[in-house]
Amino acid sequence: MEYGCIGEKLTHSFSKEIHNLLFDYDYQIKEIPKGDLQSFMTQKDFKATNVTIPYKQDVIPYLDQISETAQKIGAVNTIVNRDGSLYGYNTDFAGMTALIKLNNIEIKGKKVLILGSGGTSKTAVVVAESLGAKNIIRVSRTAKEDCITYDDMYKNHTDGEVIINTTPCGMYPNIIGEPIDLDRMPKTEAVVDAIYNPLSSNLVVKAKSKGIKATGGLYMLVSQAAAAAELFINTKVETQKVYKVFKQIEQQKRNIVLIGMPSSGKTTIGKALAQQLNMQFIDTDDEIIRVTGKSAAEIINTRGEADFRDIESNVIANVSAKNGCVIATGGGAVLKEQNVTLLRGNGTLYFIDRPLEKLITTSDRPLSSSREALEKRYCERYQIYCDSADKIIKNNTDISAVLSSIKDDFLNEDTCN
Repeated sequence: MEYGCIGEKLTHSFSKEIHNLLFDYDYQIKEIPKGDLQSFMTQKDFKATNVTIPYKQDVIPYLDQISETAQKIGAVNTIVNRDGSLYGYNTDFAGMTALIKLNNIEIKGKKVLILGSGGTSKTAVVVAESLGAKNIIRVSRTAKEDCITYDDMYKNHTDGEVIINTTPCGMYPNIIGEPIDLDRMPKTEAVVDAIYNPLSSNLVVKAKSKGIKATGGLYMLVSQAAAAAELFINTKVETQKVYKVFKQIEQQKRNIVLIGMPSSGKTTIGKALAQQLNMQFIDTDDEIIRVTGKSAAEIINTRGEADFRDIESNVIANVSAKNGCVIATGGGAVLKEQNVTLLRGNGTLYFIDRPLEKLITTSDRPLSSSREALEKRYCERYQIYCDSADKIIKNNTDISAVLSSIKDDFLNEDTCN
C-alpha cells in the first residue's frame, strides 16, 4: 500500500472516493484486526496513511515524531513515512473546524457537550477551545479521563448549547439510534455529528426537525482528507476544490425517496428516474416480497396491518442505509415517524402529489381497495405526506414534467447534510 486508510472496520468508508477525486494517486482502504496493528506499523510498508477508529491513539507509540496539534489532542489520524521515519499529524482538527465554520455554528461563549471519549472527542475539545467555548464537558458511558456519564449530564448539564457527537452511535451499518435524547436538552442551539454515513444521522435529522441547526460530518471528512493529501504529496488543496469534492460525494451518496398515495405513480416515476440518472431502483413493496415471499396484500389479509407495518419498517431500515438509490415507498410508509427519520438520513423525500380524482383502486391494495377506502386514506395521510416531504411534486401532467422537476431539484440541491 502506498497511500490509504487503516482501521478495524471500514465498510462504511468514503475515503477512497474522496482522495481519488482530490488527487490521482492509488489510495487503498485497509482493515487491520487489532492483533495485526503492531506488524503493520513496524513494517512501515506505506508512504502515508490515514488512521481511523479505533487506532488514532494506538499508533502513537510507533511514531518517530508527532505534530504539535496531534500532541495537544493526543490522537493521530495521518501518518507520513519519510525515509523510514514515521511522522504523525491530526488533520481532524482542520476538518472539524471547517465543518463548524461552513455551517455558521457559533461556539464562542457557549457551553459545549462533547459525546464520546475517543480520539475524535479529544479533537473536538481542542477545536471548541480554539473557537472560544465558555465551558467544555466530555460525556461517556462511564466516568473516565475527565468524562462525566450520561446520567450526570441529564442531571446537571441539560443547559448545553452545542452538542458535538464523536461516538459511532447511529453510524452505518447500525443507523438506528441516537447517542442523546434531545427532548431532555432544551437549551440546545446546534448539533455537530462527526458521523458521515449516513449523510445525516438520526441525531441530525431529529435536531433539524426541532428547528436546531445541525450537520453531519461529510464536510469534515473531505476537509481532513484534503489536509492529509497536502501532507501526503506536499501540494496545496484550495478550499473551492474541497467544497466541490464534498458536493460531488454528497450527491453520489444521496438517495431520491418517493412517497405518496398508492397509484400516485411512484414506481413508474422511480424506474424512469433511476434509468435516466444511472441509479439503482428499489421498491420497498418488492423488497417485502423478496424478504417474506408474500405481497403486502397477502400479509395484511392474513396477519393484519400492524404486522405488515413492522415488516415494512425493517425493510425501510435496510434500504435507508444504501447510497445513490431511487427508492419508491409504500403508501403508508410515512405513518411511522422512525421510517421518515431513517429515509431522510441518506435521502431527499419527494411527495408525488397526484389529485384524488386520478387515483385508482385495485384489489392488490387492501387498504384502498374501494373508492370510499381510498378517499379515507387520502384524507388521513395527505398532510403527513406534505410534512414528511422535502419537496412536493405535482403529478397531474405528463411524466416527463414530473421527472424534470425531480431531477432539476435533486441535481441542483445545495444542502450541507
